[in-house]
Parts: sequence; C-alpha cells; structure tokens
Amino acid sequence: MSDASDFPRAFANAFGSQNADGIAALFAEDGSFHALTGHWAEGRKAITEGIRQEFNGLSRMARLVSGKTTLRPIGPGAAILHQRYVVTGLRDATGAELPRIGALLTAVLAAKGDGWQALTATFAMVES
Repeated sequence: MSDASDFPRAFANAFGSQNADGIAALFAEDGSFHALTGHWAEGRKAITEGIRQEFNGLSRMARLVSGKTTLRPIGPGAAILHQRYVVTGLRDATGAELPRIGALLTAVLAAKGDGWQALTATFAMVES
C-alpha cells in the first residue's frame, strides 16, 4: 500500500471478501490485532488464523460500510487511523442475521520498505 489513506478500503475489501490472508498482509510481520470478537493475535500467522475463525463464525457473511475516517500523522512514516464502519450480515450460531452494528478500527500505521502496514490495530464495536 503506497499511501496510509488506502488502508481503510483495503481492510474493508479483504473483510468483505472473507480474505483472512489479505487482512493479515496489511499488518507488519510482528503486528498485533484485536478483532471484533475479542480475539487477540500477534504476528501475521496468528492474525490469519484468528480472522479465519471469525469468518467461520460470527462474520461469515459480514460486510463493512465505511464511515468517517481520521488519519493523523504522528511523525515521519507513522500515523494513527480511526475508521468508522457499519458492520452488516453478522450471524448468530443458528445462522440468523444479527442487527447491524457500529464498529471502529483504530490502527497505528508505519511506512515500511514495501508500503504502509499496521503495527497494531483494534477493531471494536461502538455505539451507532
């Protein structure tokens, strides 16, 4: 990703297509991710595995609708991202669709040799 502002769309596209590898690729190799379900993962491999579990459960039909974005530089090659989403298509254990929710992705991004990556991110439910 050549620009930090591309991160929210890349995250939403990977999430919507159930692409766990795509989400993990947005993170530094030693990055960490606190997922919507509360799962905590450190490192790309663990992030991929955790997201796959989400895509086999609650988020198996989920999609993200982008809302307000705030991208704040915090130094050369570093930024903090706050991205609001509306999450639709969440399913309970019986397969019934749950009401849509508001969610916030907060990420610390850094410019690496191959583009911008998340060092750490939290994706959490917030009031709509």
